Amino acid sequence: MNDIDLFNFLVFEADHPFSGWDFSYISDRIVNAPLTWSYSSIILPLVRKVESLLDMGTGGGEFLSSLVPLPKHTCATENFEPNIPIAKKNLGPLGVMLFSSVDNEKLPFKNEEFNLVINRHEFYSPIEVYRILKPNGIFITQQVGDINDSKLRLILTGSEKSENDTEWNLEYAEERLKAIGFEILERQENISYTRIFDVGAIVYYLKAVPWELAGFSVEKYYDELMEIQSIINEKGYLELDSNNHRFIIKARKLK
Repeated sequence: MNDIDLFNFLVFEADHPFSGWDFSYISDRIVNAPLTWSYSSIILPLVRKVESLLDMGTGGGEFLSSLVPLPKHTCATENFEPNIPIAKKNLGPLGVMLFSSVDNEKLPFKNEEFNLVINRHEFYSPIEVYRILKPNGIFITQQVGDINDSKLRLILTGSEKSENDTEWNLEYAEERLKAIGFEILERQENISYTRIFDVGAIVYYLKAVPWELAGFSVEKYYDELMEIQSIINEKGYLELDSNNHRFIIKARKLK
C-alpha cells in the first residue's frame, strides 16, 4: 500500500459509521488481553433474582437486552445522543424505561427504587447510587482506569497524559464508595497489553471515542500513523504494554 492509498484508507476508516458502542467492526483488529473477570457472569445471577434493575450508560442497549428476561421494573440511562434512538429501538420492546440526557449527580429516580444498579464505563455519583438503591441493594461497576490508552497516546503525541488527566483507579473508587456506607464485596483491577493489527482500526477507534485523544484527525497524526504502520509491516502488529486499564467493583448498600 503506497502513501496515497494508505491516506485514503485512513480517511475512509475515520468516516466509517459508528453507533451504539458497537466495536465489532474492529473487534479483531485491536485486541486487549482478556480480563480476569467476566462482567456478564458477575451480573447475570443477580439479574435473575432481583425485582428492579437500573443500567447506567446503556449505550445502544445491546448489553442490557442480552440479559433477558429482565426484572419487571427495569430502567436505563444514556447520555450520548447518537445512542439514544438505538437504545429506544432495542429496549422499548422489552418494556425498559429509558431516561436520556440525565444528570448522573441528580438521577430521576426515587429513593431506594432499585435492588441492583449496573454500570459499565459510565460516570456515577456514589451518593446518588447509594440513594436510589434499596437496603442491601447491589452496585456493580466496571470502569476504564486513568492510564487506559496511555501508551497509544505516548506513541502518537509523545506524552502519556490526556487533557483531562485525573486519578481514577480501583483504590480511589473503592475508598469513595466505602466512605458513604458501601460494603465492598468484590474488587479486581487489570492493567494489560493491547495489540493493534492495522492503523485503520486506530483511526476508527479514536474517532469513536474522541475524549481519549482530543483533536485527533488523520491529517494531524498522519506521520505518527505511518510510523505505526511500518512497525506493523515488520512485525505483524504493534503491542503496547500497560495500555488497557480496567477495574470492577461489586458493592452492597448497608442498611
